[in-house]
Amino acid sequence: MSTLPQPVGFPGGLYALCDDSVRPEIPLVEKARQIVAGGARVLQVRAKRTPERELIAALRAIVALARPARALCLVNDRVDLALTYDFELAPASFDAGLQAAPLWSAAWGLGIPVSTEAAGTTAVQLFSDVRQANWIVNSRNEGDEQVIRTIASMAGFEPRIGHRADSLELVQDLIIAGLGIGLLPVDQPTAPGVRVLPLADPEVRLRSYAVTRRGRSSWPPLALVLRLLLSKDSGE
Repeated sequence: MSTLPQPVGFPGGLYALCDDSVRPEIPLVEKARQIVAGGARVLQVRAKRTPERELIAALRAIVALARPARALCLVNDRVDLALTYDFELAPASFDAGLQAAPLWSAAWGLGIPVSTEAAGTTAVQLFSDVRQANWIVNSRNEGDEQVIRTIASMAGFEPRIGHRADSLELVQDLIIAGLGIGLLPVDQPTAPGVRVLPLADPEVRLRSYAVTRRGRSSWPPLALVLRLLLSKDSGE
């Protein structure tokens, strides 16, 4: 339990955290009971370890404890919606407790310096043309590295990973500096000094998803957001 500055509009007084990872031997509801009895006006429940079904029952009991004391109850650490992506050549696997709705997809190509010669007409041939180059991959997701390794294997070589970057702008900066090459979206503008070659046979395509916890997509606020995302993607 700790105290935090109260946000504007919150009740004055003690703001307490009820965390299931602190003193885990004490049940979450019992922690909340002690916190409310101690005079907390805002009770924030942090639940990273408690199973979903058990947590819902515990939250109902905690709200029932907080209401007579006129304490505000907040819950966090339960993400309702995540926007994620993978590549067709490096498909992601989703936990059985998650539900993924496809959104949009985009073609990606080979980003190289404008001075680099590459005459191949297929992805395998283009990769073979630049087999001596260092590769720049994503530092936060392994999807593009898996794609690069797959196509390089088809071309008969193992790619040399030279840099890991966390933004496409940095990837282009490294390409301009002559420090490597990498995958970039075909339909996005490039910096002077960088060109993107389309890839085919195989095509490299990024796919995006709206991911929710299974059974939560019917919750009205979340259903509205999902409907807007899906309708925007379909052009409605």
